[in-house]
Amino acid sequence: MTARPGEAKPFRPPAAARESLQGHYAGFASRFASFAVDLVVLTAIFLAVLAAINWAATIVTGRDIAFNRGNIWVVIAYLVWGFIYFAHFWGLNGRTAGGALFGVQVLTDDGYDVSPRRAVLRTLVFPLSFLILGLGFLGILLGDQRRALHDVIAGTVVVYSWDARAARLRFLSRESSPAADRSVPPALPGPPASPG
Repeated sequence: MTARPGEAKPFRPPAAARESLQGHYAGFASRFASFAVDLVVLTAIFLAVLAAINWAATIVTGRDIAFNRGNIWVVIAYLVWGFIYFAHFWGLNGRTAGGALFGVQVLTDDGYDVSPRRAVLRTLVFPLSFLILGLGFLGILLGDQRRALHDVIAGTVVVYSWDARAARLRFLSRESSPAADRSVPPALPGPPASPG
């Protein structure tokens, strides 16, 4: 269909934008970015709790608690908190904060939601993927289902759960559509208002 001169063409997004990734296996970049956000979130919460404990101890005893990385209890508490964070959110709805931000979700390999038991198993075997220079993550790059070692052991897959391209196009079309400007009445031409 070609438009005649002076006629408006209907908007049609490019072919790449019309293709949805929802339900496809998530790639390495989105999974890594999701994990990085999760590390930031769980570390920020952990540090906030440590600060609150230090503040409460200062008020009650009048002395500061010196938390540092050399303190084995701080390291153990951080690892336990990380375990609770991942196991809880993967078991709750398959998404952590980073997963929700980047639109990835953990499902069973047959497409169902992850049970709490499977989420705990996935969290327990997750460190195995980091062993031997991270070779456990090679399956994400080379495998057809993009499964890391911990995904294979736990029987899970990671898929895109929302269509980022469609969401972006909806957002952009709202900004540029004439319907978005209906709330502001058009300025009517007329004589300038006289002062006073």
